[in-house]
Amino acid sequence: MKIIVDTNIVFSGVLNTESNIGRILIDSKNYFEFYSINFLKTELFKHRRKLLNLTAVSEEELDELINLITNKIYFIDEEIISPNQIQEASELIYNTDPSDIPFLALTMYLKGKLWTGDKVLIKALRKNGFNDLLNTKEVFEKYNEFGKK
Repeated sequence: MKIIVDTNIVFSGVLNTESNIGRILIDSKNYFEFYSINFLKTELFKHRRKLLNLTAVSEEELDELINLITNKIYFIDEEIISPNQIQEASELIYNTDPSDIPFLALTMYLKGKLWTGDKVLIKALRKNGFNDLLNTKEVFEKYNEFGKK
């Protein structure tokens, strides 16, 4: 299953690698294929100071946490996404959060599922008829399902 992860999911995984999100990102390579856009790396760098404060770890330890999480993700250059998909994603969520447009467009491009913890985004997308979404509870249920097989 192709799952596109947005910034809040990756940040959550970095902040607590032992949480459900962290465990799923780290331990489920056999079950899921995680994808994101290259811009996510920029977001991690941009919010590095905040991540350091929230994790209370050294810079080296933070680098290890980030690598532990991001090494499980295939990063895609946003440039390969068609303008039509960018436009379609924009029409679905521009008024909700324009920064999520590339994640949604990548979801469309890969024909995957968008994993987000943003309840406002989920509500807006479902209202607009887009249902290729997963919240953390749904991903965790699928993760547990695979683990029982």
